[in-house]
Amino acid sequence: MRTINQKYSDPVELIWLNAAAQMGMKIARSAEVNASWDGVDTLTIGTPETLDPDDCVAQMILHEACHALVEGPECLTKPDWGLESFNPARKVHEHACLRLQAALADRYGMRSFFASTTVFRKYYDQLPADPLADGIDPAIAMAQSAMRSLEAGPWKHPIHDALRRTSIIAGAIQDVVDTCSLWKLSVSDREQSPVARRP
Repeated sequence: MRTINQKYSDPVELIWLNAAAQMGMKIARSAEVNASWDGVDTLTIGTPETLDPDDCVAQMILHEACHALVEGPECLTKPDWGLESFNPARKVHEHACLRLQAALADRYGMRSFFASTTVFRKYYDQLPADPLADGIDPAIAMAQSAMRSLEAGPWKHPIHDALRRTSIIAGAIQDVVDTCSLWKLSVSDREQSPVARRP
């Protein structure tokens, strides 16, 4: 009987696990949570059977990193970044996270791939072409501040590198995925992405 010494791993998951490690996050999986930060060094993400079909480890790591950036460095020592999921007053924090998430994904033509998969999907889908443009939404200033923190901080390289690598894979498979696939980038995504536009 042949001995199997290697196993297949999803390349995009590997990219984002590496990014998380560079940001000081260990990734664990549990059927008990959707996503939860322990306030020390471990981000726990739900297991595949507990997640929606359009969830993926890449999106969830980016989303949680955006939460951390919006809440600021002091949140790293607080469980779940100090957020209270069921507090209506904290909704603006989720909106700021999604604006940052969309703005980052846009740089690589990946907004639809990294879309919110929660009850906040409607908010995400209605974001304007520039989610960080000045406006009356109080989440904008929070997201703008978080973007400035990212660009000046140690998470800049791992996040941008992971987004860039993911966009390369997306561009390579556009002609072989069907319209129901999460990998099928929207027209607006492809118009923004220098990788996806390549023949």
